Order: sequence, then structure tokens, then C-alpha cells
Amino acid sequence: MGTVAEPAVRRGPRARRAACAALALAVVLAGCGGPNRPGGSEDAPGGLAAFYDQEIAWSDCGDGFECGAFEVPLDYADPGGERLDIAVRRLPAASGDPLGSLVVNPGGPGGSGFDYAAMAPSAVSADVRDRFDVVGFDPRGVGRSSPITCLEPAAMDDFLGVDYLSRDGDSDPAELTAAGVAELVDTNRAFVAGCRERAGELMRHLGTANVARDMDVLRAALGDHRLTYLGKSYGTYLGAHYADLFPDRVRALVLDGAMDPSLDVVDLGVQQAQGSETALRAFTAHCLDLPDCPLGGSGDSVESGIDRIEDMLDTAGRRPLRNGLDNGLEARRSWLELGVLSALYSESYWPRLSTALADAFDGDGTGLLRLAGDLYNRDDPRHYANYTSALVAVNCSDRPAPRAVDAYTDAVADAEDASPVFGAGLTWGALTCAYWPQDAVADPEPLDAPGAAPILVVGTTRDNATPYAWAEALAGDLDSGVLLTREGDGHTAYLRGDPCVDTAVDTYLLRADPPADGTVCPE
Repeated sequence: MGTVAEPAVRRGPRARRAACAALALAVVLAGCGGPNRPGGSEDAPGGLAAFYDQEIAWSDCGDGFECGAFEVPLDYADPGGERLDIAVRRLPAASGDPLGSLVVNPGGPGGSGFDYAAMAPSAVSADVRDRFDVVGFDPRGVGRSSPITCLEPAAMDDFLGVDYLSRDGDSDPAELTAAGVAELVDTNRAFVAGCRERAGELMRHLGTANVARDMDVLRAALGDHRLTYLGKSYGTYLGAHYADLFPDRVRALVLDGAMDPSLDVVDLGVQQAQGSETALRAFTAHCLDLPDCPLGGSGDSVESGIDRIEDMLDTAGRRPLRNGLDNGLEARRSWLELGVLSALYSESYWPRLSTALADAFDGDGTGLLRLAGDLYNRDDPRHYANYTSALVAVNCSDRPAPRAVDAYTDAVADAEDASPVFGAGLTWGALTCAYWPQDAVADPEPLDAPGAAPILVVGTTRDNATPYAWAEALAGDLDSGVLLTREGDGHTAYLRGDPCVDTAVDTYLLRADPPADGTVCPE
């Protein structure tokens, strides 16, 4: 399977809190350091003043939103060279008297911030929308911003759904063979070759450090002296990069569902598999307490319920289940596994997962295929959103990856022990990066953001996509990191029905006043 996704829109030293001097009320509401406007080119890095001096020509794009675009250099080392257009959308502050802009990013990588801004009424509280313009942009290579596309839809189906396990008739267990490894290698090489052919030089400039630089150009174009930001999942990695590059321009950054910057792509997949296994166990335990649970009854164990899922997936690997969708997919293990994974991002999807599993046990994989389509934005049989291409390109640009296939084989063995359902798929998903151009991969550096204002890192204890340990790691790495913990299920925490989390985040965004480091919001 390809690099793991998340639904595009669903979806060290301990922190030190900076103290602010007593200020007038209006200044306190704007955050320590005074009002957040204006920005401009006075703080532009060398050679970039023309970009920082831009003014966005906003136009009405319906339902109270305004849309526009701004320009950034393809290569920040060559600001006089090729330029990229970055699409941006905003919802003006309801009060008409904004403190500044709140830039939002839904994650991915590959998620559309432009589309996420359109969800502002459900993604940002009314109190924050009252005082901030909510602004989202499509990062370079994504959606409306010079999108990267690496494969035709049929080839993308093969990339995401490659079934590399060999079975001899109905015998168990399925085994990885030399032919299976060769198929994985061929499929992943083909993806990278497609990126080279279709994207050219763009594929070498999609790393998150470049997106963070784009976001600082946006900050200046919005007229904000410092950045106020809400990033979820991969958006936390973007926020951490921004803080590390521009620590003096941080006002308030909420990093919700945190990524761990220290991991390579293989470790990322292994640990995500472990987090997904934890989430699957939570779903299974919940299901077993309900009437008509397809995994068993209240007297059955979580292990037996998960074994039933594993048996169904393995059966589908030998004989595809029925597919009631007109999309040409075979309902084999790879796609069905992605369907289960997709539903673990939010408790709100658990009823759909129960129904889909019940159907799958009866031989019908349609429900799980629908969930898998949600995960990778497979809109119809003839089209993919560019989300998957951007997801893989950014992941492979951001983190080092082993170049030897044996490293992945060894990692899969460990991952399967920790997560029998997801371990192999999520670990093999990193193999694409073994063939990414080496000169396009960022050198790993600590993201500690020395001198930045307090940065709020939020983690959920049973988050499947970004395990809680990643939030602990990121809060510890950032010199001014403050950790807020939500005990519970699902991916990310803000506006998921926990008043403790929502109040803490809103207070921080409005006043740049974080909760005490280590605050826990219990279930």
C-alpha cells in the first residue's frame, strides 16, 4: 500500500511559560506583545521583499467568504526564478474588528486549507471567529496551488491497493515472497517515475520547510505582525517548522494531534500502526458492549473480536469480497484494511464501521471500500483528488528513508508483532520514499524554536493516526512547548465535544495565554 493518509478534512526540555507584563485590556486580548497588526516587508528575509509586500486582491466567493491568491518562489534560494500561485480563502471576523488572522491547516499532508477554511463554523469556535479572520490556504502542490499529480487513476488504484502477499490455495498464513517484494518495488518505483514525468522540478520543492516559508509570506500579506495558527495532525509539523524558522513571529500556535519530528518514515509507519491497533481495540471494546455487535457479544474478548476482523481480511486476500460500487476495485485485503483504518479517525464513524464489518462478514466489502475512498479522496472511478500524490511527495521530502528494501522487511516483522492488522501495510507504505530523489529530501534537524512564545501542543490518549507519545515528544522538543492532554478516542481534540479542551484552546488563541503545562482533560 502507499504511504498512509488521514482523512483530508474530517481528516526534551519541558515547556516554559513566558510571563507577560500587566497590560491594558485591549493589549491583553491581542496577546502578549501588543496588537497583532500591521505586518509587511520590514521583516522580509533577503531578496524576498517583493513577496512580503504583496496585498491579496480579495473577491467574494459566496456564503460570506472571500478568496484570493498570493505568489511565492518555487525555490527560496532563487527568489527571482519561477513562481507559484497559492490559493487562499478567508471568513472575515464576525465582530468586524479583528485582532488579526487565524491561519488554519487540516493536516494530510495534502489536505486543503482552502476547503478547511470553508468549514470554519464547525472547525473554529464562535468566540474565536468573532475576533479573528479565519484563513486557509492550499499548500504548494495541493488542490488549487500548483497541484502535483503522479499517476493516472487506474495506476493509483494499483499503488494504493497492491496485494503483495502470496497464498497457496486456501492455506494460512499468507506469506511475503520474493515476487511480492518485487511487486512492491515496481509499484513504488512507478509512482516516483510518474512524479518525475508529471511534476518535474516541483517535486523537489514540496517539503514542509518551504510551506512554512510560504505561510510567513501569507502572514505578511494578511498584515499580521505575528502568526496565530491552528494546525491539526500534519498541520502540527507545519506549525513546528514555522516556529523553528520564525520564532520571533509566533503569537499563538495550536498544534493538535501532534507529529513527532524526530522519526524517519519507517518509524513513523510502525508507530502509527501501534496507535491504530490501540484505537481498534477501543472500537472493539465499545462494540462488544452493544447489542448486535458483529464482532461478538459482551462475554467475548477484544482479542477474539479483532481475530474475526483479521480472518475476514485474510479471506479477502484469497478471494475478493463483493463490491457494489462501480469503481473497478477488487475488495481485497489492502483496500478493506484501509476502510477499517479510515473509520478509526473519529468515534462518529464507528457505527458505519460496525455496519461495514457486518456486511464484510457476509461477503460484501462495499461499506469498507466506501470508507477507504474517504481516506484517499477517491471521488469516482475516473478521478482522484491530488491529495494522495501530495501526501506521498511531502512525506518523502520531509524525512529520511532507508534505501535498502531489507530495512523495510525487517521493520515489517516488528510492526506485525505490535499490530497484526495494520503493521505490514503501514510499514510498507513508506517504501516509496526509498526511491525519492535524495537531493529533494530534507536533512533532519531538531525543531526546538528557541525564543518563541508559548506553543500549545494537544494530544489525545487513544489517537490512532498520531499516537499520544508524539504529542509528548513534540511538546518536549519545543523550547516553549506546553502539553495539553485529552483522555479519549479519535484523531485530534479541539471541538470534539470536550469543554475542557475547547476552553483551554480558545483562551490561548484569544489571549495568547496557555494552560499550565501538563494539563489533563479527563474523559
